[in-house]
Amino acid sequence: MQLTDEQKAIIATTGDLKINAVAGSGKTTTILEYAKTKPHNKRLLYLAFNKSVKLEAERRFQAAGLGNVQVETAHSLAFHHTVKGKNYKVTPGYKTYQLAEALGLSGYPDKHAAYIIANHVSKFAACFCNSAAAKVQELNYLDTVTDPKAKAFVQHFYPEILRRTRVLLAKMENRELDCTHDFYLKKFQLSDPTLHHNYILFDEGQDASGAMLDVFVRQKAEKLIVGDTHQQIYGWRYAVNSLEKVDFPAYRLSTSFRFDPEVALLAGRILDWKKHFLPYQSIPIIGAGQSNATQSRATLARTNLFLLVKAIELLIEKREIQNLYFEGNINSYTYADEGASIYDVLHLYNGKHDLIRDQLVKSMKSMIELAEYIEKTEDAELAMMLEIVNKYGRELPYFIKEVKDHHVPDDQKHRADMIFSTVHRCKGMEYDEVTLESDFIKEMDIVKRVNETDDKELDRQKLAEEVNLLYVAATRTKNLLHLPKALLPASKIHIIPPKTTGKYEYSSPPAYARDAYPEQRAYPPEAYAKNYTGAYRPWSTDADAELMNRYLKGASVKELAQYFERTTGAIKARVKRLEAGEYGEEVF
Repeated sequence: MQLTDEQKAIIATTGDLKINAVAGSGKTTTILEYAKTKPHNKRLLYLAFNKSVKLEAERRFQAAGLGNVQVETAHSLAFHHTVKGKNYKVTPGYKTYQLAEALGLSGYPDKHAAYIIANHVSKFAACFCNSAAAKVQELNYLDTVTDPKAKAFVQHFYPEILRRTRVLLAKMENRELDCTHDFYLKKFQLSDPTLHHNYILFDEGQDASGAMLDVFVRQKAEKLIVGDTHQQIYGWRYAVNSLEKVDFPAYRLSTSFRFDPEVALLAGRILDWKKHFLPYQSIPIIGAGQSNATQSRATLARTNLFLLVKAIELLIEKREIQNLYFEGNINSYTYADEGASIYDVLHLYNGKHDLIRDQLVKSMKSMIELAEYIEKTEDAELAMMLEIVNKYGRELPYFIKEVKDHHVPDDQKHRADMIFSTVHRCKGMEYDEVTLESDFIKEMDIVKRVNETDDKELDRQKLAEEVNLLYVAATRTKNLLHLPKALLPASKIHIIPPKTTGKYEYSSPPAYARDAYPEQRAYPPEAYAKNYTGAYRPWSTDADAELMNRYLKGASVKELAQYFERTTGAIKARVKRLEAGEYGEEVF
């Protein structure tokens, strides 16, 4: 294969190095070629992000005849060193009510305080286990909490939450409780292990945990870390952007072989939104992809809520698809991480407490109490379930059954008319045609948040991760990309085609805009207010959801009219109908 000049420079380098690689730029291929240059009597360790990446990497290294490369995930490596043969039992995690019972949490005056404290203890333990800190007391868990009500609760109960977190970790260490995957990774880091390899190749470094990064940098081996700074999307799992933390000579992979120049341009423009809140420098992204295939089609969203709603819309309401597939376990789209089922929330909604299986949900007397619990814990999964149940009510079981009945098995994914996935689940995937839902952050959202938030209170890291989510989603496509108009960049569009020095400006919409919105033109935001020609065009389900979301968050009628390019009268009329429960496609 023909390598780029950037790839050749990396392969010829000796000593520690870090590589910042744009989406689709052939990271694994570069690592493979790098490994080929090393003597066969030297031992190499390749650290993969997850099990599926590990299996694919093993296949590729074996096919290349590189029998001296050991492929592991951080957790498989840690498990071998700290758990295997040492009488530890491992659990995927604990439900909130299980932790409350195990830690003997009771007797608090606040309603559901025991469960709320247990929820924060679980998060604090995960925060510590993924960090490089040696002791729990070195961390301030309060810094990770953003919601005002949740922050106030944690502040009030902080000594108790800290003490119980230490008790939980001690119980795992003493084998009184089964240990979590986070725990044995932390135990591995604190043991200061020596890895007997000559070279260590660390993939997806932007999403490494602080604990694993600490293990990596302490090794005497020659080290290579590769990733994409702008694909960091696991901050909620306490990941750190290792590429910015290691002081290695820096290299770049700027050419994407996945998508064409138009998508490359869009990706760069999305990342430029960071200039609103960071001293961000634009990066070069060269699109060299040339695919015309349209076989694999995917709908990507930020949250499970939007995916389930879209699947119901395309399968049942519009009947546009027959077979579908959800990346990962389909049940994970209707269950929270802690095991609460969407059916439990539905039973609470219907007042059928005797049918609720999850003890946490069962302890709630009403949907209002559940909403209060969510506010104090920032439980995003439960919050999404609450929204779905409120949207579909008693029809939900039928809709979910239909979705599952039309879901193809894993080995028949190619038969799906549409693949549905959150961005986190499709990381590393690519599809011929991608449609993005409207639950991603918009440039207008960023500007408004920056203007209305005190500088000290503005969470720039969280904003950057929201931009990264959209960037990752948009760069999953190999050919076609459809996205809501609100996600399009407002700035003028210029493209530098690969292998040329010419520059030209689009006077007509680029393909990604033209396919999704035939009327779209690339013009600056000040022109939006002058264009209300579509004031009475049909409203889509997505537009309805977006309208109510912004309206309930306090957007004025004038702001909504400008955003949706309609008259204030059209906005008022639609809001009135939606408040009365009249969703659906229709013309006034």
